[in-house]
Amino acid sequence: MKALSLLSGGLDSMLATRLVLDQGIEVIGVGFSSPFYSSQRGRRAAGSLGVPFFSRDITGEMIKILLAPVHGYGKHLNPCTDCHRLMVATAAGLLKELEASFIVTGEVLGQRPKSQTRDALNAVAKGAGRGLLLRPLSALLLPETVPEREGWVDRSYLLGISGRSRKVQLELAEQYGLTGYESPGGGCLLTEEGYCRKLKELKEHEGWEAEELNLLRVGRHFRLPSGARAVSGRNREENEELEKLARRGDILFQAAERPGSLVLLRKRGPVTPRDRELAAAICLRYSKEKDPVRLEIACRVKGEAGEKIVAAGAEDISALMI
Repeated sequence: MKALSLLSGGLDSMLATRLVLDQGIEVIGVGFSSPFYSSQRGRRAAGSLGVPFFSRDITGEMIKILLAPVHGYGKHLNPCTDCHRLMVATAAGLLKELEASFIVTGEVLGQRPKSQTRDALNAVAKGAGRGLLLRPLSALLLPETVPEREGWVDRSYLLGISGRSRKVQLELAEQYGLTGYESPGGGCLLTEEGYCRKLKELKEHEGWEAEELNLLRVGRHFRLPSGARAVSGRNREENEELEKLARRGDILFQAAERPGSLVLLRKRGPVTPRDRELAAAICLRYSKEKDPVRLEIACRVKGEAGEKIVAAGAEDISALMI
C-alpha cells in the first residue's frame, strides 16, 4: 500500500506523514511550486522523514485561481481553500503515475478560521474524489474515508485534533524527535501585505504572467513615470537572481568600481534617456559608497555590449517605490 502525502514542510504535514508511516504504509512526499511558494521546504521535510519526494509546478493553474477564486481570498490575496483543493486535485491526478492509492494532508479542523472550517475541508476533499483524502490529525472528527473503510489504515490509531492550539502537535513532535520544521502558515507570498501590494500594481501594468510574477519575488520594485519598471537587488543573492531573470532587451545597471545593487530596467516600449537616468539614480542610492554624489555606472543591455554612464545628484526615488 502506498500513499501520497502533501508535504509543505510544516509540522502538521510531517506528523500526518509519520502517522501513516507508522502503519507500515509506504509514503511519497508531494510538493508544489509557483511564483508564490516553493516546494523546497517540503523537500527538506521529506529528507528528514526519509521518504522520497515528488514536486510539480502549478503556476498556470494558480494564476487562473488567483484571478477568480471560487471561495474568495483570505486577509490578503491568498485563495487558500481554492489553492488547497488544486493541490489535492493535482495529487489525485498523480495517484496512477506514482502507483499510490490515497492522499494524505496535515490539515487540522478549525485550525485556520477560514480555510480549515468543516465546509472548507469538505470543499478541498472534493478535489480528490471518491473519499481518497485522509487527514490523520483530525480523522476521528471527520467522516470515514475509503482508506479507513477498506482497512488500508487503522482508524483507531488516527487522531481527533481540532482548534488553533498546537499543544498536541508539539508534544507529538517531541515524541517523534521531529526538528527543523517550518512555522505554520509560512512560505506563501500571497499572505504578505507588501508582496500583495506589488502584485496588485503589477496586474494594472503588465498583468499576471509567469515571467513577471517570478521577477516580482526579487528585490525592491520601482515604477517609473514612463511605465517602465526598475528592480534593485538587496544583496548578492538577489543580484544573481536578477541576472538570471533578465530577458533579452532588459537593461542592467551596477556600480563600475565597487559593485553594489544590481538594477534591472524593463519596459515594453522604447527606453527613454529619463528611464536610464532614474535607473542609474536607484543604483546610486543603493551603492556601497558612503554618501555618494557621483558614481560611474556600468550599463548593459542583456545580450549586448555594455557602456558606462555617470549617476550624479540627489534624485528623489522614494516616491517611485511600489
